[in-house]
Amino acid sequence: MRIRVRRTGGFAGIERRAEVDTAGRPDADELRCLAERVLASGRATPAAGVPDGFQYEITVDGSTVHTADPRLTEEQRELISRVLKEGA
Repeated sequence: MRIRVRRTGGFAGIERRAEVDTAGRPDADELRCLAERVLASGRATPAAGVPDGFQYEITVDGSTVHTADPRLTEEQRELISRVLKEGA
């Protein structure tokens, strides 16, 4: 499973992207379950955020959802954090 996160917005407007391939990872099942919950809770269109807040585009194997600060669910926040930290 490939999980991509694209973060835009913020005060400086700097875009950040990262991708994680779960194949062969010891936490693959955990990430798969987390990604499925994120897809179920996201929006198909970009979410309205707050001034200087971040907007996120999360793509899991070709399915894309959108979310924005401060309306992130705990699952969205965790997945975004893990992908942006570990992704290249």
